[in-house]
Amino acid sequence: MDGVLPLFKERGMTSADCVAKVRHILHMRKVGHSGTLDPNVDGVLPICLGQATKIVNLLMSSGKTYTGEITLGFATTTEDLDGEVIQTAKLSQPFSNEQLDTVFQQMTGELIQIPPMYSAVKVHGKRLYEYARAGESVERPQRHITVTKFVRVGEPVFDAAAGIQKIKFEVQCSKGTYVRTLAVDFGKKLNVPAVMSQLTRQSSGGFTIANTVTLAQLATAVKEHRCSQVIWPLRQVLVKYPQVTLTEQQWLRVSNGAALRLTTTDANVVTLLYAGNVKALYQRIKPNYYKPMIMLLQNNGVNYESDK
Repeated sequence: MDGVLPLFKERGMTSADCVAKVRHILHMRKVGHSGTLDPNVDGVLPICLGQATKIVNLLMSSGKTYTGEITLGFATTTEDLDGEVIQTAKLSQPFSNEQLDTVFQQMTGELIQIPPMYSAVKVHGKRLYEYARAGESVERPQRHITVTKFVRVGEPVFDAAAGIQKIKFEVQCSKGTYVRTLAVDFGKKLNVPAVMSQLTRQSSGGFTIANTVTLAQLATAVKEHRCSQVIWPLRQVLVKYPQVTLTEQQWLRVSNGAALRLTTTDANVVTLLYAGNVKALYQRIKPNYYKPMIMLLQNNGVNYESDK
């Protein structure tokens, strides 16, 4: 079976947990996710199956949208609520909407970000969280990220007794962005400690929450022989790229990894179809000439044995 399962990842699970459960439910080994979500984050997690695992990087390169909450007044080791509190500064009064919106605007565009110590970024062959757990410090590499949208959603909530202020937000950002760090940096611009107190991924890889299914719903679909209703075939997943149906002669060339001359399109990337399924992604190298980009020759669609 070859396709993408737009999974709704529930809180309390790692992305690896989700992959393991999908493998068990579908009884298949070739399964991978396209973009890690922290255990305390829920939302869209595209799961690639079979030949679709070859497009993981393609899906990851697309932008992502999140909704969440920033809490001003304290900071933690992990930059979210999972860590230990390392700094507090009770707020005597709330920041105004104008002050908050100014910071949101300042944090939109091309930015440089330093990933959190509790992250999977590798430095000298070790994950940053390994250094953090060992109590070691290491210089973290800067990252260039793009934040296309970062806005306040609704009215902030100020808790005078606790000395904290909560602000809900929506953010659209590039691959590699740590939203936890955006929350911390937001507080720094206001000279107060801050933490990301809630996060939900609303969209990723072209999928939205409305497209997702839970692990329980997947298990039910398998039991009722209707996997094709919850798993997207590659032809549908890659619909943004122009589709070219191959002739027998063209298919012979593609199956041998040869370049093609195409006069029916001038797109930079095209999907090549044969027998109704995507067999390759080709990229233009010069006018009317295309070379292999991603080969999907064994893709046979969402044909799960229990659906037959």
